Order: sequence, then structure tokens, then C-alpha cells
Amino acid sequence: MSLQEKNLHTEELTINMGPQHPSTHGVYRAVLTLDGEHVVNVENVIGYLHRGMEKIAESRTYTQFIPYTDRMDYMSGMLNELGYVQAVETLMGVEVPERAEYLRIIMAELQRIASHMVYLGSMALDLNGFTPWMYFFRDREKILDLFEMTCGSRLTTSYMRVGGVSEDIPEEFLPQLQQFLADMPRSMEEYDQIVTGNEIFQARTKDVGIISGERALAYGLTGPNLRASGIDFDLRRDAPYGIYDRFDFKVVVGTKGDCFERWMMRIGEVEESLKIIAQAARDLPDGPVMAKVPKVLRPPVGEIYHQIEGSKGILGYYLVSDGSNKPYRLHIHGPSFVNIGAYPEMARGGTMQDAVAILASLDPVLGEVDR
Repeated sequence: MSLQEKNLHTEELTINMGPQHPSTHGVYRAVLTLDGEHVVNVENVIGYLHRGMEKIAESRTYTQFIPYTDRMDYMSGMLNELGYVQAVETLMGVEVPERAEYLRIIMAELQRIASHMVYLGSMALDLNGFTPWMYFFRDREKILDLFEMTCGSRLTTSYMRVGGVSEDIPEEFLPQLQQFLADMPRSMEEYDQIVTGNEIFQARTKDVGIISGERALAYGLTGPNLRASGIDFDLRRDAPYGIYDRFDFKVVVGTKGDCFERWMMRIGEVEESLKIIAQAARDLPDGPVMAKVPKVLRPPVGEIYHQIEGSKGILGYYLVSDGSNKPYRLHIHGPSFVNIGAYPEMARGGTMQDAVAILASLDPVLGEVDR
């Protein structure tokens, strides 16, 4: 029986988890107040990675800012770029060629899978499971190889352009993609055998860090963290952008909102993204990959807010144009910043070990939290 269960309390102790700590996934600091091993309070301390990206946007042309978006959630470069270029295209009224739209879908869903694999591997590692990390990164490497053969870069891809994409895919891309799609069912079985079905993993994650759908909405959670709490909402289906309305896929939804279900959301979403990619590759049309747009972009005076379903939730761009070749104002709505706001409430009352599992299950990336 624990000290708290016996209604016994020790002198409270305040410790720092981070800003340099393997469980914080970057330069983030949680100030934990402990009563023995139990967490009494958590204070988020962020800002260590602030780079002033929104202000930088005001001194870059619309095209020059594309590479900066890769540096927010650096696990999701393709998705970050997609949201930004679509915001500019909406402001300018640019129509994107069909082939480019399909290539964007393939790249965006590959990026979602790659991001989820980092999440799955990192969460297993945070719970002292090193072997799963190697399995997830084995498959993630295959995706990064596809990125590299297309645009020459693996992480900060800078592939999307206002009006399309920078390059068409090479001849060897589709055969290698098909091989990846063929290999993944076997990989999914391995994930289940190694981690998901592991009783130690389940004991560390089930009924831990529960957040109800009502509280998740109150905090503004989105993406798989919200869906794990039973809220059936996905922008790709409910407010489709690009050509997402052409694809058949299921929105994975949980019920309880604990760490285990947040894990299962990512597993399920990897499977659904594979279905979307297979459909997009099957229907990929011929044609140009770039619309005819001016070399110097000057959107008309106005403002736009555009959002997409990022790998960690809703990623939005609020863009104001004064008619010049640079944004007058850019504001970014990043899901990691919102998600980490719920962490103190979720960790409060649990143990120190639970706090590590809960933080890992939220999937924060500090490049996006601080921006």
C-alpha cells in the first residue's frame, strides 16, 4: 500500500524534469512537485527553442518561408509545408494541377506515418523498451528514402510549392512505394507482438493519464489525442482540403482517453494512411506538377485562415497580406503547443513513472511548441 493510500504524506519535493531530459523529447522543462513518488503539481516551462518564426515570416517572401515550416514539428515537414502553401494558394486563388494534388496526398500520408513511427518508438523507449525503437525506425527509414529520392532531403524536405510541388517523382519511386506498402502488414504484426500486446506495456499505459472527451475539448486538444477520448473528428473527413474527399478511409476513435488508447490511435492511423496512399498511387494521373504562378508572389490584400489535419492535431496558418511580396502577418496554430497545455492536469495525482508515460503519449515536439 502506498503512502498516499495510507493517507500518509511526506515533505513535498520540487524537482525539474528537463530542459535536458530524455523523456521530454527536446528542450522542455516540467517542474514537478512530489509527495513521495506521487505527483502533486506540474508546471510547464517552455520557450527554450523560441526562434521568432512568425516574425521571421514578415521579412521573407512567401516562397522563402516554406523551408522554415519544416523546422516547427521537424517530424512532419511535408505536412507543415502543405498547410502553409495551401493557405497562400487560397489567398491567391491558385488552382493546383491534379498530379501535384495526388503527390501531395502521398507525401503527406507518408509523413504522417513517419511521424507516428517516431512517436511509437519513442514512447516504447520512454517505458524502457529499446528493441521496438529499432523496428519503428527501420520502417521510417524506408519512407525517408522515398523522400530523399524525390527531393534530395530526408527531414527538412521543402518539397511543397505554392501551385504544386518542386519536382515530379523519379521512375523508381512507385515500385519502391509499392514494396513499402506490401511490407507494412507484416510490420504491423510485429508491432503488435513486440509492444502492443506486451503485458508490461499495457500495465504501464492502461488507465493511466485519462482525459475525458469534455476536458480534451476544453483544452483544445485535436488530432489523435482528442480522438482517443472518444471525439470523432478529423479534418480530412469533416472539412476536407485538397482532394481528401476522394479517398476512402476510416477515422480511428477511442473511448477512454488513456495512454494506451493514444498509442492505439497512432497504430490505427498508420493503417488508414496506408490505405489512402495505396488509393492515391493507384489513381495518380499524368500531367504537370506545378501551376503557372508568378515567380514573385504578391497575394491580393486580405487575410485567410487555413488548417489541415497534422500528425499531432490541427495545424493552422493565419495569413495577412498587404499586397506586397512578403506576409504582413503570419500566425501559426500548432497542435503540440495546445496538447502540452493539458499535461499538468493529466499528470497530477499519478506517480512519477506515470508522468513519463503521459508526456510520451501526448507526442509533443518542442520545435512546434516554441516556434
